[in-house]
Amino acid sequence: RAVGSILRKLCEWKNVRILEAECCADHIHMLLEIPPKMSVSSFMGYLKGKSSLMLYEQFGDLKFKYRNREFWCRGYYVDTVGKN
Repeated sequence: RAVGSILRKLCEWKNVRILEAECCADHIHMLLEIPPKMSVSSFMGYLKGKSSLMLYEQFGDLKFKYRNREFWCRGYYVDTVGKN
């Protein structure tokens, strides 16, 4: 719940629309509409970086479980979809 709430808030701040999302035990699927002038890599860096900071702020005990503040894995998968 907290992860979903934080991700929604961060997307809202950057005017990114969440079209669909699903939180699984160890990963998240999101279908997003990102503004044309925003690069996918810069948005993902923002989303993963800021969300982990906010999670560590909200749940201080996480820093003992994830020692180097590496809540998310290094990479991500991106694909594009169209309206056709």
